[in-house]
Amino acid sequence: MLTRRLTAVLAATCAVTASNLYLIQPVLGQVAADLRIGEGTAGIVPTTTQLGCAAGILLLVPLGDIRDRRPLILAMMAATTLALVGAAVAPSVGWLAAAGFLIGLFTAIPQVVLPLGVALNGGERSGHVVGILQGGLLVGLLASRAYAGAVGEALGWRAVYWCSMGMMIIVGLVLLRVLPSAPARSAIRYPDLLRSLPKLLLDNRSVLRVCAAGVFVGAAFGVFWNTLPFVLLHDFGLGPAVAGLFGLVAAASALTSPLAGRLTDRLGPRVGQLTLVSILLLGWAALAVGQEWLGWLVIGTVLLDIGVWGNQVVNQSVLFGLDASHHNRLNTLYFFTRYLGIAIGLACGSQLWVLGGWPAVATLGLVLSAIALPAAVLAAPRSERQHAV
Repeated sequence: MLTRRLTAVLAATCAVTASNLYLIQPVLGQVAADLRIGEGTAGIVPTTTQLGCAAGILLLVPLGDIRDRRPLILAMMAATTLALVGAAVAPSVGWLAAAGFLIGLFTAIPQVVLPLGVALNGGERSGHVVGILQGGLLVGLLASRAYAGAVGEALGWRAVYWCSMGMMIIVGLVLLRVLPSAPARSAIRYPDLLRSLPKLLLDNRSVLRVCAAGVFVGAAFGVFWNTLPFVLLHDFGLGPAVAGLFGLVAAASALTSPLAGRLTDRLGPRVGQLTLVSILLLGWAALAVGQEWLGWLVIGTVLLDIGVWGNQVVNQSVLFGLDASHHNRLNTLYFFTRYLGIAIGLACGSQLWVLGGWPAVATLGLVLSAIALPAAVLAAPRSERQHAV
């Protein structure tokens, strides 16, 4: 049973584990100086961490469908803790990159925790549960850069990893005490489990539509964050420090994720999708005139993040309304395709900035959001009966 106390513990787990993915970014300069390497070479570390995260989502998250999630989560927590130690004592950039890959690989923990929370709640009010747990995840992502920067400046970059290791141990001990067993609902072999992923994606229209909507929303998200520093510097003369502060503006998304879940539970996923992707579209409309006034960029950033992360809550709620024995694999498919969309947005955004500046970037953002709106609405079931298994 999912009690308030256990919900809080799971949300904290999502926050602490997700924060590990971005620890390196604020202290890259310190890493380069300490290891006597160029800043470009130091940039290998965050790249390998993200590659590890993608591998973890693809290879480890599906295990939640065929293994008891309690020992799986605890084992991933222990492995992440050891990887953090490896990063803290790294004598070279190669060592640190390898540790970063392992941190990313085993830090796919939130994507196992989310289906577990829904299962422990008996499948009821899945939007509410996903909203709270994703809120924890977003707090971790948003706070990690500020936390790592502050600790790194005061104590050095290695202390960032030691402090994170300490937090992992504390959360792990709490989970060891309160996390209930969650037996698997499927008995297929691991190779068959991985081979089932394409079939799950292509044979179920709802899954395919949710993932397609995730690609378009993810692309609209990636286009913005990859080009924001350019427009701030070119049109307002503002440097990287101010660009980093826009990440704090995105904190609104963490506060509204639970509201998006409640909206979905009360009014249905179609209303949720219509509302949230419309907010995304309004966000890009504000950003389109962002060159005229910095306030439009701030307003657009808030609306964009509310729409993007709220849409993710609704999408996961729809997927968790399907066969419970597939929940971890459905989560794998969703996040893998969503990250694909973000990557497409990142690549297209930078190219469009070179070719046509901010107007071209904003046009693409508006087009992607406009395509995402009907795609997201069609991805949602028409009725609760259709939403059920």
